[in-house]
Amino acid sequence: MNSFYPKFGLIAGLVFTALITISFGTVENEPTVSKSETNVGATHLPQQVHAIDINKTYDLAGEKVPMNMDTRERLDRELSVNAYWHSSTLLNIKMAAKYFPIIERVLAEEGVPDDFKYLAVAESNLRNVSSSASAKGFWQFRKLAGKEWNLEINNEIDERYHIEKSTRAACKYLKSMKKRFGTWSNAAAAYNVGPTSFSKQRKAQGEESFYNMNINSETGRYLFRIIAIKEIMSNPQSYGFYLDPADKYAIQDQVEYITVTSSIPSLSKWAHDQGISYRTLKYFNPWLIAGKLTVKKNTYKIAVPYNKTGY
Repeated sequence: MNSFYPKFGLIAGLVFTALITISFGTVENEPTVSKSETNVGATHLPQQVHAIDINKTYDLAGEKVPMNMDTRERLDRELSVNAYWHSSTLLNIKMAAKYFPIIERVLAEEGVPDDFKYLAVAESNLRNVSSSASAKGFWQFRKLAGKEWNLEINNEIDERYHIEKSTRAACKYLKSMKKRFGTWSNAAAAYNVGPTSFSKQRKAQGEESFYNMNINSETGRYLFRIIAIKEIMSNPQSYGFYLDPADKYAIQDQVEYITVTSSIPSLSKWAHDQGISYRTLKYFNPWLIAGKLTVKKNTYKIAVPYNKTGY
């Protein structure tokens, strides 16, 4: 029995070696590389990240960005953040196909440069979001400002969530800022920080242009973010974003508008009467924020899709 164990050990070793060879195979002439040479570990990522070439002319609404050490760094930061923030930028491009046609039309009608559609992207990523400061909608109006620019806001209706009406209000606001501060760049900065604060800081610093002002971090980045978003969304493939037309979200043009002249005690029942779900009603009309609609002196147009299949 003593001679059995050496033989058994030899046989077991040969079997184990064969199994390892079958399982993993062998690679001829495979070089031996140390962990330090491949940098394998927590810092190793299988990717290539390139700096963005910013050696070109940039503008907002036809107003050129003055390029110097300061502005180059600020623009480079926003281009890098948004170019490599893949999920957000990808979704923005998809959403733009759905909403830009509406926004572009209103901007043109109101005489506001087309570039300001990118301000809406910077504000909300083209979504009806609500901020911690209670600013709401694509254009992030606070309640007082929204009412000042003729948006209806109450317990049942919030037109900050109405894309066409809120875009028109934003246009009027921006035009008033342009008239007050002289340039579209200043108007955009004032839109972010507020006209009172912008005016005070401009006067205190003795400057005329946003680009020469030492302003808070958020507003200091704001214009450069808009310009970066414009650059990337205007040239998506140059920044590695490839989308087929079918990948983009469809514009909401297959709808009819039903004029409502009397109160609707139950929007859910009203939706079902139109052959759609309550969710579909709210999807197409996010400005309806309650379960009912009280009509006093105004009339309302509620969007309902032509094709009710699946709704």
